[in-house]
Amino acid sequence: MSLSRRNFIKNAGLTTLAGVIASNHAFASDALWINNTNTLKVGLIGCGGRGSAAAVEAINADPNVVLYAMADAFEDHMEQSYASLKEKLGAKMQVTREHRFVGLDAYQKLIDLDVDVVLLAAPPAFRPAHLEAAVKAGKHIFCEKPFAVDGPGLRRVIAASKEAKSKNLALVAGFCWRYHVPKREAFGRVLNGQIGEVLNASCSYNTGELWYKERQPGWTDFEYQLRNWLYYNWLSGDHIIEQAIHSIDMMQWAMGDQLPLRVTGSGGRQKRVDKKFGNVYDHFSVVYEYQNGVKGYFSSRQQNNTAPSYDVELIGDAGRCIVDCRTGGHDIVGKNPWKYADETKFTDENAYKKTNARSMYQQEHDELFASIRSNKPKNDGEWMVKSNLVALAGRMAAYSGQTVSLEAALASNQVLFPGAVSWDTKYDLPIAIPGIDVTI
Repeated sequence: MSLSRRNFIKNAGLTTLAGVIASNHAFASDALWINNTNTLKVGLIGCGGRGSAAAVEAINADPNVVLYAMADAFEDHMEQSYASLKEKLGAKMQVTREHRFVGLDAYQKLIDLDVDVVLLAAPPAFRPAHLEAAVKAGKHIFCEKPFAVDGPGLRRVIAASKEAKSKNLALVAGFCWRYHVPKREAFGRVLNGQIGEVLNASCSYNTGELWYKERQPGWTDFEYQLRNWLYYNWLSGDHIIEQAIHSIDMMQWAMGDQLPLRVTGSGGRQKRVDKKFGNVYDHFSVVYEYQNGVKGYFSSRQQNNTAPSYDVELIGDAGRCIVDCRTGGHDIVGKNPWKYADETKFTDENAYKKTNARSMYQQEHDELFASIRSNKPKNDGEWMVKSNLVALAGRMAAYSGQTVSLEAALASNQVLFPGAVSWDTKYDLPIAIPGIDVTI
């Protein structure tokens, strides 16, 4: 048996396909730009590449928004980002010298200002504390993925997202594919039964290796690790959470955001074994078991000179849906075939500029600011934490070699990130060995 379509839609909390598309178009209209006489001040926390790009998208989302403050652990990150953003934002760049904060406590200094919206883009381990502080201060939030690297951190995020909703604060997650028009239509069709009852699913994020920063004179151990945060699971969550979570999130979306019951997985370090790569794995393979025997198969790797893939495939009793993030393909085959009509409009950056179409990154911020202006703040909290939990359970299963229930993953008291850190912190965790390191 398979998951029923009725359960998909019930658990998703989604409208019909027509509603999804109509909602997307509504945010692009002028009708929602009401009460736009007040300038919204934006604060950026985390001035790396993704954070700096998010700042541009936030400022472009509304005609009356300015970048008011910036915060980062490192002064060089701050200065590079500031120079780039000043050139791109023009008069909307209003960050004075006094509003450029550096250090591990920089985020709190920014949040203490009278900013209206904060962009959280620091390394993932800091996200729970940054999110809690922003919600406590009554700020609207764009929260880059992922949101926590361990169970205790994720429980803090769940509590903060609920508090944000109760305080009528916007909380938009950095799961950019949820704001991608072709994927909204493709997965909306799946949720509305176009491929029938889903029998199984698969998703992948197989790619090459990422950047690495050589240690410089004067760096403490902690600074070196923080500058290479990708390679320390207590800072990044490992790449199944930090990067490949995008694929897991798309699978979860297509499965109606219903949590799997349990997960079994494997992983390890075959190629990226040098000590400079910290304690993270370079590959994962995970099986998620949903109710009624439906299974979701996930794989990821970060290994150079290997075949890439970045896709989601759903097999139903009336067809298949294939979404390929590398080629831009969005197809349904079977009894009710369908293909997204204009792929290049949404995959080619030059096409974006020519057609004035909105990228998925820009769409996130368009909808965030439109919801603030209309006093109907979006809150992605309920589904965003589920996807983080599913990725977290996958890592736990692979690290331990055990079958892990989703309840156990959420209840886990295993702490990866120590919380209180300073530049003199000396902290590290061993590389997990399945069957030996069985703590979850």
